Amino acid sequence: METVIKIENLRFSYPSEETGEEVPVLRGITMEVKRGEFLAVLGHNGSGKSTLAKHLNAILTPTEGRVLVEGMDTADENLLYEIRQKVGMVFQNPDNQMVANIVEEDVAFAPENLGVPPAEIRQRVDEALSAVNMVAFRDHAPHMLSGGQKQRIAIAGVLAMRPDILVLDEPTAMLDPAGRKEILATIRELKEKHGMTVVLITHYMDEAVLADRVIVVDRGVIAMEGTPDTVFPKVEELKRLGLDTPQATELVYLLNRSGAGLPADILNPRDCIRALTERLTKENK
Repeated sequence: METVIKIENLRFSYPSEETGEEVPVLRGITMEVKRGEFLAVLGHNGSGKSTLAKHLNAILTPTEGRVLVEGMDTADENLLYEIRQKVGMVFQNPDNQMVANIVEEDVAFAPENLGVPPAEIRQRVDEALSAVNMVAFRDHAPHMLSGGQKQRIAIAGVLAMRPDILVLDEPTAMLDPAGRKEILATIRELKEKHGMTVVLITHYMDEAVLADRVIVVDRGVIAMEGTPDTVFPKVEELKRLGLDTPQATELVYLLNRSGAGLPADILNPRDCIRALTERLTKENK
């Protein structure tokens, strides 16, 4: 697959407010994002994952190394407009991204600021609301929506910019389980039906299970990388990094310590139940 984001030896530091000395956050990250993939970036609080996310559309720029978005260097100020057209960002708190009193006006805000013709704005708003299944709420007041609905509107506002890549920085952190489920369904649909490249920053393991690939960041470096079924069975290593594992994977790990002999790469309850049923059936024959 084509590489759309290439990160080369990314280092980032900021000056301490107390001492003025440089505090390193990212310590040499090298990675790629492929077109059309769903990449989950995991890490405990303070690991550097959100700082990494902010480098993907030049909110932050490297202290050392470089970030290339479809070949464009994020450190080049002349390319900022084009880079942010390519990479859309969605943050934790949807309330901070709402700028209008009506849903469709909120979604139209960014294209209007770009000088997009009115007819095209209407088309973009319609397409964006449809993509997140929020057309029925176009005339609603954003502040009257649920947390999950607000976040879907925030995503629609970014989609109206027609980015190639969607970066979501812990978009479900402030949502209840129902809201989290809504956003995950939206992310999967954008990837599967619309072919969008998605980078999800999260600390929820059950969200990362849905990704094509997982990167674990720890203390500013990549500690683990691979598909979910190769990363999550490494339960003890993940725990050393201060992370949980998907509940089904954790259960299998504990059962296997008692000699259950189940496949270690189980990631969801359905496969866990199937494996347990097969094991019990064999034992009862």
